[in-house]
Amino acid sequence: MAFEEYIKDKKAFILGLDNVLYPEKDYLLQVYYLFAEFIEYTEQINAAEIIAFMQSEFAAHGDENIFEKTAVKFNIPEKYKTNFELLHENARLPLKLLLYQQVLSFLQEVVVERKEIFLLVDGEPLQQVNKIKQLEWHGLEKYLKVYFSQEFVPKPATKSIEFILDQHALKKNDILMIGNTLEDEDFALNVGVDYLTITKLL
Repeated sequence: MAFEEYIKDKKAFILGLDNVLYPEKDYLLQVYYLFAEFIEYTEQINAAEIIAFMQSEFAAHGDENIFEKTAVKFNIPEKYKTNFELLHENARLPLKLLLYQQVLSFLQEVVVERKEIFLLVDGEPLQQVNKIKQLEWHGLEKYLKVYFSQEFVPKPATKSIEFILDQHALKKNDILMIGNTLEDEDFALNVGVDYLTITKLL
């Protein structure tokens, strides 16, 4: 069993979403593509040039203020920011989002071992639900229990995991949390549960 060392002593696993289950850029770059197509249709600005700029900007600086930078570059009216934000919440993607292959294999082994999988998802719930619906789960979706950290006291406060433990009659040493940020690691430390950075699986 490839992941036995991580699975054998635990009853449940708590994972994040973005850059833990799948690469977040796979979602954002498709949103940018749809936005560029929309702007070409409404403003007759070349979509390919917008997409190329947004991809380059994202690669260099991430998604922060990317609408504003693109609007300045192409003289896109501010009114379209609402459309840009709504696309993040309700975009129907051209392509399914794919789990990291190693994460897929890990979750399949967890299911075979009849252990529990929880998603504790950061970010705006409507947007995150849209991502979850468009992930290719390979049948794993029926084994997931999903919680949104925004519905609790923000991290690094421990209310969210304490709620999960209480609801599912679990102890702290039953849990392995898997994340990808220093905040995730500090969060697990505050709770007192074991932590694994996703890079160890990938």
